[in-house]
Amino acid sequence: MSDQCTFAAALLDPRKACPSGLLSANGADPQSRFAVYRNNVLSSLINALADNYPVVAQLVGEEFFRGMAGVYVQSAPPRSPVMNDYGDDFAGFIEHFEPAASVPYLADVARLERLHVQAWHAADAEPMAAERIVEVLSSATQTKHLKIGLHPSLRLLHSPFAVVTIWAAHQHETPVPFEAFSAQNALVLRNGLEVQVFAINHAAHGFITALQQGLSLAAAIEASIDLDLEQTLAGLIRHSAITYLLAEQVSP
Repeated sequence: MSDQCTFAAALLDPRKACPSGLLSANGADPQSRFAVYRNNVLSSLINALADNYPVVAQLVGEEFFRGMAGVYVQSAPPRSPVMNDYGDDFAGFIEHFEPAASVPYLADVARLERLHVQAWHAADAEPMAAERIVEVLSSATQTKHLKIGLHPSLRLLHSPFAVVTIWAAHQHETPVPFEAFSAQNALVLRNGLEVQVFAINHAAHGFITALQQGLSLAAAIEASIDLDLEQTLAGLIRHSAITYLLAEQVSP
């Protein structure tokens, strides 16, 4: 292992000894200085996780969260200098973190919070004017082979738990009661400077997933069971989620 790797490993693991060969410019004990530096690094990474996963932290309490985050940090060094990116796989860690097993919906709440961060930092795109969308969709000759472009910030999550309800219940200073054990589909979308989170039904989730995969409007409709097309499209238009409508080229 290189000196750099040894230093990094010791920096994230309090059980490891101070790397040999360190010197202090002012003559202070290198082990003491390294311990302070390590504590600052670990605290900064844990604080970054707390910033990115505020509802997860509220659900388990600060002490438990910081303990759990501390375990995660020791095995997950940052891969980017951008702290908003840190903890992108935290939900997977939570899913297998045995002390959190009594909160079975915790990992999916973390997944929703990660999508919220991703939506906030996604690329900008100009939404298509609602009047123009309605005009194009009203043309029976064009509609069948249309492809619908969705805003780059749009994210979807299917969960066996009521993740949207849980998330919404913790957007207040005092969390409100919630029923966790019912499946929900979440749609996360940045509209202007606000990231919005909605619960959508299973048919709408399947339809929007198909559009994101590049299917035509007709194919997405065919792939969705019990879809209320008018209501789903109206919701996408109302929340400025549609960025373009493109006629699919069909072979003669």
